[in-house]
Amino acid sequence: MVLKSILTGYFKLDGGAMFGVVPKRMWAGLNPPDDQNMCTWAMRALLVQTGNRTILIDTGIGNKQDEKFRSHFEPHGTETLLSSLAAEGVQPADVTDVFFTHLHFDHCGGAIWRNAAGQDEITFPNAVYWTNQRHFDWAMQPNAREKASFLKENFLPLKEQGRLEFIKVKQNQRFIKDFNIRFLYGHTEAMMAPMLRTEKGTVVYCADSLPSQWHIGMPFVMAYDIRPLVTLQEKAAMLEAAVAQNHILMFEHDPIAECGTVKKDSAGRIVLDKAGKLINM
Repeated sequence: MVLKSILTGYFKLDGGAMFGVVPKRMWAGLNPPDDQNMCTWAMRALLVQTGNRTILIDTGIGNKQDEKFRSHFEPHGTETLLSSLAAEGVQPADVTDVFFTHLHFDHCGGAIWRNAAGQDEITFPNAVYWTNQRHFDWAMQPNAREKASFLKENFLPLKEQGRLEFIKVKQNQRFIKDFNIRFLYGHTEAMMAPMLRTEKGTVVYCADSLPSQWHIGMPFVMAYDIRPLVTLQEKAAMLEAAVAQNHILMFEHDPIAECGTVKKDSAGRIVLDKAGKLINM
């Protein structure tokens, strides 16, 4: 199994929303905000190549949202989903599977791409797209808190065209060999965190349960989470397992580090051990 980090670009989110109840004076030095209190975050997909499968985990924000939407989130950067894949020698037709951790716009927006003629089309023509029924139903009838994050134009066409498949919701569910799934409920309903066994060890694609290296600290829980106390429990379990089993944690939104490992300090707290690029971990 070969894993490659795929940077799809950057965007901005409110620092207070991303760091939750943690005071600004504690987080502002970690990811400095602009004069509107907005911090820059990455949108980092993961390419998994194994056997005859080329699997893409998440797709970033895409390119089809209007200027009003873009003004809120300011997507930017020289990298895009397609350019980063091309840099790894992968064309859209090569992708066999697209695995969505969840259906918030910054994780699935690239599944439908706006072409040069201004028409929306399925980005990966030969791929099967994967979510789970529980999360899909949640996204189709969103609560007021998450409504702005679930944009049906990103995923409903996949269902209508028979391109979307559902994974059974079961803890430690196996997707394919060496690719297991952890289901999480703090950030949103039935989010899926891939656990990938490689020669270098197990890589956990944390999605929004642990969006950056700075969210390792237990109080650092996003205000976006629908069940923050559940996030605390899920994060604690994820970090304890990472220490015990030497997992490599991949950070989808960290603007600096692709991934990292953790350890316990002298006080027994779980802290960052080292961070860097996936290829070096």
